[in-house]
Amino acid sequence: MGEITIVGLGPGEFGFITLDTWDKIKQAATLLLRTAKHPTVAEIKKREIAFESYDTVYTEKETFEEVYRSIAANVVERAQKGEDIVYAVPGSPLVAERTVVLIRDLAAERQVKLTILPGMSFVEVLYVKLGVDPIDGLTIIDSADLETLPPDLATALVITQVYNQQVASDTKLSLMETYPDDYEITLVRNLGLPDEAIYTLPLYELDRQTGIDHLTSVYIPTCEAKQKRFEMKPLTDIMKILRSPGGCPWDIEQNHQSLRRNIIEEVYEVIEAIDLENPKLLCEELGDLLLQIVFHARMAEEAGSFSMQDVIDGITEKLIRRHPHVFGDITVKDAGEVVLNWDAIKKIEKAAERKSVLDGVPKDLPSLMRAYKLQHKAAKVGFDWADIGPVWDKVTEELNELKEAVLEKDQKHIEEELGDLLFSIVNVSRFLKVDAEIALNRANYKFLTRFLYIEEQVQAKSLKWENVDINRLNVLWNEAKALNL
Repeated sequence: MGEITIVGLGPGEFGFITLDTWDKIKQAATLLLRTAKHPTVAEIKKREIAFESYDTVYTEKETFEEVYRSIAANVVERAQKGEDIVYAVPGSPLVAERTVVLIRDLAAERQVKLTILPGMSFVEVLYVKLGVDPIDGLTIIDSADLETLPPDLATALVITQVYNQQVASDTKLSLMETYPDDYEITLVRNLGLPDEAIYTLPLYELDRQTGIDHLTSVYIPTCEAKQKRFEMKPLTDIMKILRSPGGCPWDIEQNHQSLRRNIIEEVYEVIEAIDLENPKLLCEELGDLLLQIVFHARMAEEAGSFSMQDVIDGITEKLIRRHPHVFGDITVKDAGEVVLNWDAIKKIEKAAERKSVLDGVPKDLPSLMRAYKLQHKAAKVGFDWADIGPVWDKVTEELNELKEAVLEKDQKHIEEELGDLLFSIVNVSRFLKVDAEIALNRANYKFLTRFLYIEEQVQAKSLKWENVDINRLNVLWNEAKALNL
């Protein structure tokens, strides 16, 4: 069995090759070059040193990964058959050189002796040319491996092997997912050679440059304002810990039923933040609501029912399915047609599980909201008045019936008629296109703020509640009203 020695041809000119590397090249029984498209190869030819290159493999394979794996397999197989091989790569063997990694792993697996000699890479030259100190952090990656780049990368970045316009275009599009389109980058070509070119340009112009070839690299400075991808995992991981043995006793004890009220309360706190037009509070309350969703999803995952990913996948698929005018070939004129399409698609989806027109309205909804939804569903099949006139008449009718029930002093009848009156008021809200639940919630908030004003005035004037009559309180109420509280 032969041996493999891997050496680097340096970043450019012949003078960058180490003496140790040059000795190995001169003495090589079999010299294999990953590519002959390198400045030092001219000097190797000039000194009449025989070699073989793998340049033809690049035209035979569809992807760079296939090219690299094919080269690595051939080098190791030849060594297994008894050849002593010196395999030379551009730059330094262990700097952004995929074939070396593959050969190292394959040689270890097949017990082929392998030696890797240190060499000078283009990075050392780059440090000098750009005035970059690597101690500040620098990530080096092959253009073929860009998909593995973390979105929250905190260092400067060097991308090697930007072979041609297509690779430059793919590189640009990948970078634009996390960097601003006009972010200033540096294009480096023929580094260390007499015709080297180093210049800055906006990211969106990367693939518009001429002369891009195998000696082209890209340098991207650290970007503090880089966009970060949405990430749910930190929250789901914390919830998993809280629910695990040794986590929080209270969280561990919860189930879907025990958290029902919590999720309702969080929804109303979100609504309050919206009404207050307070973005900071809204952000906080949306977080609290999201926590409840993640909590329920975690419990479901523990039970083997579904996971948080299933929740996200489900709503994503539903949105795509119910927006054929965006993701399909359906055309709509306005928002009204969007709603009609949505309802039609929803009806088809729910046909098997909903037998009644009124199915699908949760029984645990707040009563005003449930009344609104029941009326809305009935209206869709024509069970509705044509205009608001008869609705006002119905309110008057129900109010009179409530008054009669009060005169009868029949508590059960009073409750029934009061419910009918509230139901008819919800009908009014529906015709006026006002959500009765939200309207009442705002009325509650208005009452709260005005009453707090009354309390403040009572305290400020050192009054006692038992000594303040209703007329004085009404005066204070009107003051609060005049202040738009």
